[in-house]
Amino acid sequence: MQAIKTAVIGVGYLGKFHAQKYSQLPGSELIAVCDANQDNASSIAQQNGVEAVTDYRELLDRVQAVSIVVPTQRHYEVAKEFLQKGIHVLLEKPITATVAEAEELVAIAEANQVVLQVGHLERFNPAILALEDILEQPLFIESHRVAPFNPRGADVNVVLDLMIHDIDIILDIVGSPLSNIDANGVSVLSKDIDIANAHLRFENGCVANVTASRAGMKSERKMRLFQHNAYITIDFQNKKLGIHRKGDGESHPGIANIVSEERVFEQGDALKSEIAAFINSIQRGLPPVVSGADGKRALETAMAITQLLKKTT
Repeated sequence: MQAIKTAVIGVGYLGKFHAQKYSQLPGSELIAVCDANQDNASSIAQQNGVEAVTDYRELLDRVQAVSIVVPTQRHYEVAKEFLQKGIHVLLEKPITATVAEAEELVAIAEANQVVLQVGHLERFNPAILALEDILEQPLFIESHRVAPFNPRGADVNVVLDLMIHDIDIILDIVGSPLSNIDANGVSVLSKDIDIANAHLRFENGCVANVTASRAGMKSERKMRLFQHNAYITIDFQNKKLGIHRKGDGESHPGIANIVSEERVFEQGDALKSEIAAFINSIQRGLPPVVSGADGKRALETAMAITQLLKKTT
């Protein structure tokens, strides 16, 4: 298939990796990178052998698809212009700063028949992809996402910075509307919430207990899922999947023994897989793996949790 003309808007810490992947993928012809900082734009452009611009509007008539990796507060204004021009957009998470903005971007993408994909990177973790043949109907989910403080994510609270990854995954795998949310959190290092816990109850009876912290000494990203026939553990960071099922024997009278299996996956390149999936959606006319509607749903839940946290802090 003919390569898609692409560009990356915002080539800071994360955006520079987007540019690198676009320049490597055969389905992409990276033509430019854009950053308000001229030195930054020039440096990343030189590394990838493409043009540097400081105003994204210069690219509106020149590209077919873009990654937008600017601060969250600017997601809406930048993405809107590209979508209105019929340009496909991969928008970093969270999709926008408000749910109303997200709703409008989803509507614009649909009206212009373009792909709007949201950068929930953990969906491309091989341990999550392997769940497809294992997961049935989860009854209880517990997740912990802990990281040392990083100023790069400090423009939003820990729910929108870290917890939203797990919120997106949980909403996707449960597949049922939420019926109730409880939440608590505290500020430790920044002026915003740095540690939060949310208790999510779904209409189908599933319950999820979600914890996120950016005040840790080390990184940890784990999830545990319980269903009738299995207990599943996911280590996102180390790409490990544990599957524990009832065996044919007994561990105690009347209690089945547990048979365990562990799968370890290669580290891989989730960002490259995400961008490759974005290009594939465009070329083949397929829905994106993480749609704008998915991004809006995750944001809506994260904002509901945030509002509860404001009442408790």
